[in-house]
Amino acid sequence: MPVDIVIPNVGESVTSGVIASWRRAEGDFVQRDEPVLDLETDKITMEVTAPASGVLHHAAKEGDEVGIGAVVGTVDESAKADGTGAAKSESKPAKSEAKSEAKTEAKAEASPAKESAPAAQGVSATPAPAAASGDRPRATPLAEKMAQELGVDLGRIVGTGASGRIREQDVLAAVQSRGAGGAPGSASAGTPAAAGPSRGVTRERMSPLRQRVAARLVEAQHTAAMLTTFNECDMTAVMELRKRYKESFEKKHGVGLGFMSFFVRAAVNALRAFPLVNASIVTDEDGKPAIEKHDYCDIALAVASPKGLVVPVVRNAEALSFAQIEAKVKDFATRARDGKLELSELQGGTFTITNGGVFGSLLSTPILNPPQSAILGMHAIRNRPVEHPEKPGEIALRPMMYLALSYDHRIVDGAEAVSFLVRIREGIERPERLMLDL
Repeated sequence: MPVDIVIPNVGESVTSGVIASWRRAEGDFVQRDEPVLDLETDKITMEVTAPASGVLHHAAKEGDEVGIGAVVGTVDESAKADGTGAAKSESKPAKSEAKSEAKTEAKAEASPAKESAPAAQGVSATPAPAAASGDRPRATPLAEKMAQELGVDLGRIVGTGASGRIREQDVLAAVQSRGAGGAPGSASAGTPAAAGPSRGVTRERMSPLRQRVAARLVEAQHTAAMLTTFNECDMTAVMELRKRYKESFEKKHGVGLGFMSFFVRAAVNALRAFPLVNASIVTDEDGKPAIEKHDYCDIALAVASPKGLVVPVVRNAEALSFAQIEAKVKDFATRARDGKLELSELQGGTFTITNGGVFGSLLSTPILNPPQSAILGMHAIRNRPVEHPEKPGEIALRPMMYLALSYDHRIVDGAEAVSFLVRIREGIERPERLMLDL
């Protein structure tokens, strides 16, 4: 009996998703609770599991947008599996069809001398069509649909599937062959394809996650009075402290000591001193704009993932130690790369930190993460000649980092934004202030 594979409810704000990939092929035998497909939403990429054990049948293809509650496939519980885990059918029609295919293959292989004659004379041979003229070539449903969309003649494709069945990979190979040198399956003897620069154009649908990111960035540009203020900080003290205690820190806490924990603690320190930077503009019960303040610091960390930018949140960062912050940062980075972040971890946040320096960015103007009122941008560390902090008038080469604070001028005044960034710089240049909560 077929059991439907239904797209589950992911979260209150998620209404649809895109089938990123089927993990198991059509006709595969799957076990109950085994992941069978990856669903990509505008928030996260999640696994959808098999509701029962049996043979898998697809009702939607990769790239299809499906709504919550949609049926995207079935699992046939009545089917069994052989020793290799592949689906096994005991019906007689299937057996007779297999025998028929075997006979066809035997006939095709009976006269190899005739087919190899042209090749022996130095002439390129044209592969035999998948089926005789008048017969419909045997192809998978996906291959048939793909061939129809791309304008490919299935009769000129040699299938590589079981019993010569044409698969979607065969169709794609034929398209590439046609683009490289003419019709698929044919070539002119002794006439090489004309060489020249490629002028190919490809299009690929934006992922839901990237669409969501784009929408939020445009929203920030259109709704906030966004300005950016800049400063620079001397990283000498933090780098020396990190170098001195890096090994013992990792040995005790099981996680490396990076720069992000210092900036998170510096941000917490500054947010407490300037609470409006930790606030946001909301609509009250009367529909009027209001300022919502927070007595906690939920710091969102911008993380690059293969699917696009994600911003997981470190909850109550003001209560976490350096080791706990570093553990969170490492965990977020690992699970973002693997697409394992949960929806709840991406929601909320009162302030954001983004580190473009890991990619080599020297200076940038980060865009607000609505409805937050500010975002801190970290950048690459570069040795620059500056005045020695302890020897006025003397120039020294110091490891410097540019800092950028983008803020919403509707709620944060310029003087407050500049003072906030100076507070960040002071915490980094004198990390003992962070230890003593000064």
